[in-house]
Amino acid sequence: MYMIKSNLKWLLLAVFVAVASCSFTTKNFTNADSDSDKTLVELITYVLEGGHFSPIDFDDKMSEKVFEGFIEGLDPAKRFFLKSDIEEFEQYKYEIDDQVKAKDFSFYNLVHERFLDRREEVKKFYKEILAAPFDFTVEETMYIDYDERDYPKADKELHERWRVQLKLNVLETYYDKIEEDKTKSENDSEYTSKSKEELEKESRESVQSTLDDYFDFTDDLEHKDYFSMYLNAIAEAFDPHTSYMAPRDKDRFDTHMSGKLEGIGAQLQKTRDYIKVVKVISGGPAWRGEHLEIGDLIMRVRQENEEESVDISAMRLDDAVDLIKGPKGTKVILTVKRVDGTIEDVSIERDVVELEETYAKYSLIKDGDEVYGLIDLPQFYFDMNNYRTRNAASDVEKAIKELKAEGMQGLVLDLRDNGGGSLRAAIDMTGLFIEGGPVVQVVSSGNRTEVLRAKRRPVVWDGPLVILVNEISASASEILAAAIQDYGRGIVVGSKQSYGKGTVQNLLDLNEYVRKMDMDDLGALKLTTQKFYRINGGSTQLEGVKSDVVMPDRYTYIDIGERDYKNPMPYDKIAPANYTKWKGYIDYEEIVERSKSRLDTNQRVKIVDDYAKWIRERRDEKEVHLSFEKYKANIELRKEKTKAFDTINKFENHLDFASVKSDLERMETDSTLAESRRRWHKALHRDIYVDEAVHVIKDLQILAKQDPKLVDKN
Repeated sequence: MYMIKSNLKWLLLAVFVAVASCSFTTKNFTNADSDSDKTLVELITYVLEGGHFSPIDFDDKMSEKVFEGFIEGLDPAKRFFLKSDIEEFEQYKYEIDDQVKAKDFSFYNLVHERFLDRREEVKKFYKEILAAPFDFTVEETMYIDYDERDYPKADKELHERWRVQLKLNVLETYYDKIEEDKTKSENDSEYTSKSKEELEKESRESVQSTLDDYFDFTDDLEHKDYFSMYLNAIAEAFDPHTSYMAPRDKDRFDTHMSGKLEGIGAQLQKTRDYIKVVKVISGGPAWRGEHLEIGDLIMRVRQENEEESVDISAMRLDDAVDLIKGPKGTKVILTVKRVDGTIEDVSIERDVVELEETYAKYSLIKDGDEVYGLIDLPQFYFDMNNYRTRNAASDVEKAIKELKAEGMQGLVLDLRDNGGGSLRAAIDMTGLFIEGGPVVQVVSSGNRTEVLRAKRRPVVWDGPLVILVNEISASASEILAAAIQDYGRGIVVGSKQSYGKGTVQNLLDLNEYVRKMDMDDLGALKLTTQKFYRINGGSTQLEGVKSDVVMPDRYTYIDIGERDYKNPMPYDKIAPANYTKWKGYIDYEEIVERSKSRLDTNQRVKIVDDYAKWIRERRDEKEVHLSFEKYKANIELRKEKTKAFDTINKFENHLDFASVKSDLERMETDSTLAESRRRWHKALHRDIYVDEAVHVIKDLQILAKQDPKLVDKN
């Protein structure tokens, strides 16, 4: 059973997961060591070596990866360890592989204990730093490229690094309080403005409260929490999607796999000092209120009944998620740094995600007398208990038949932001557009290759077809788009390339290996066991699917996708499968040239490209000003730049969008569905990508009419 689901802790925008056991699991584990740490290391080592798709040697190179991974996991911003600590740790840099084999934890123990010591030292002086006012008239900057800077050489330099960091934290809060105070003064004639000194003091107190909370969190961490990080460093030395799940994490994964989605409806990832939004779940509170977007960074969290927010910098993802989630009906206030650099507070009422919005939805597109169809597919879903009960492929087939009944002459299948799902659904869906045949090749460890095929059956739609993708389209999305492209069945329109996730993970319950032992829950290992290849022989790994018609978007110049992970598995090729190109189509080069000519003269497309370049410039900034005036000026500049690009959202295409008859009938008694469709159609009116997709379909129609061999069978 192949499937994909996203998880809060890991960026799984494209992880095929099979909950299964691997055939190599024949070794018996005993509790002779009686130490669960040793048992875990022995067990994980055994599974990695015997079950990983491309196992690496436990050698010096692997040791170096674990060395860097564990230290970075503990201190990503280099604000605890000293350079002398790192130099001392380096005695083990090329010995960890031998220690793992011998179940020797000398490296782990040294680094773990030193981290606890350094944490206690920081606890002693951060309050001293925050006790005195900061002078925001002083011209100084903070360097924020953590990868480039070294560890502090001595205690004095460490102290200074914290002083600068805390000054930035206070400055951010101080600016917010200045703006809030200004707004209150303008809106309330009886309000008495506070002095700058009062606001600065309140800001320091707020930051201290946040740090107090952070250290309270870390004080509660146990050995098993840190040891899990060490095990993850070992697992991730193989590839970024192989990871150890402690029992708590596995429980969360199981809950998420079951479809019980509660909270704000966003999937999050830890990135250095912030929590990053990697997906906004359709139907969730954040989606319904249009509160968050992919790429937003969550800086602070406040509960509705509390005055002070909690800075979640340096906080573990699990702990940050615990602050963000909560009972249905309660509110959480998030301080969010947008992709364009602007910062604002958003209030979100927690709720249960409306699963209906995770399913395919479809609409008629009317352009004069022409009628086209649009199907939006958020994920390749399926019923885990019974695939036939409901799945994405059968829903898309139903949608196509309804759209055809209402006169559809061309189809746009929107896979933007679709992180994947059921592989079977992707294969079945491809079979709606071709007359059966290979869809994807799966290579397992040992180079065993299996060609997975769509069943031969009548084609449901053989008319003009456009697939929309972006940088977030992954896994199952890439498999379908790649197959359509390889067959020459349709045109792929969107970002330069899709996400580039071409591997499969098995979720192995480690407790299955030690059933006869009296031990605590050992958790699970998510293990890369297979790799996907297109039917033309190329892998989707790293390279993804390259669009036939390339259009810029806000992510164009931002580091995003599989290629931006550390230690990703490589791109490679295998022999192509035996398949026959689609015979019903035409000169794609002509289609692409026509589209390129349109886009080259489209001013809105140019604005999107300029906006994407500007966002990249902001992301490349490596220093932050710590004087109030320059900090404020930078924020104002970003606001002005953002306003300058507002024309992107003001664009309206010439198309009309209408719900199909079945939706109209349901909307008579379902006001939520009616509002959802209204919002969707409003967004589609501003969508330049759908606009170009329709132009491409028209070109397909024109060229088809010029070719007497092409007959409309629909």
